Amino acid sequence: MAKELRGESPLLDTPDAVANLMREDVRLRNVETFQVLLLNTRRRLIDVVKVSDGTLDTILVHPREVFKPAIAAGAAAIVLLHNHPSGEATPSEADIKVTRDLIRAGQLLKIEVLDHVILGRGTPERPKDYMSLRELGYFAGC
Repeated sequence: MAKELRGESPLLDTPDAVANLMREDVRLRNVETFQVLLLNTRRRLIDVVKVSDGTLDTILVHPREVFKPAIAAGAAAIVLLHNHPSGEATPSEADIKVTRDLIRAGQLLKIEVLDHVILGRGTPERPKDYMSLRELGYFAGC
């Protein structure tokens, strides 16, 4: 069902578009799963690649595994995405560090890291079920 929602190369130019595309794919996962959305120069989806599965609250990500499929696909940009099975989409210090490391690696490879979206679950107090590290200001000055 999640693949059918992707349709024909959707435009992924906002965190909301990314969350809408990937929500069903990660909704029932009980461990953190780190995925990379590969995009062309027009910010349209080329592919979604699962980089790694973690545990309930931790995940290991290496730049090599993130950028290898992007290079192979000729992607111009990527969006990082992972889920928090706890439902709380707030980024951890580890999430922020890995994002900054991947932004720097992308700059060297000339593959732009557009965002890192963390999917959780909405609550009555916080109806939005995701957080964008770009919207939170973590991409400034990288």
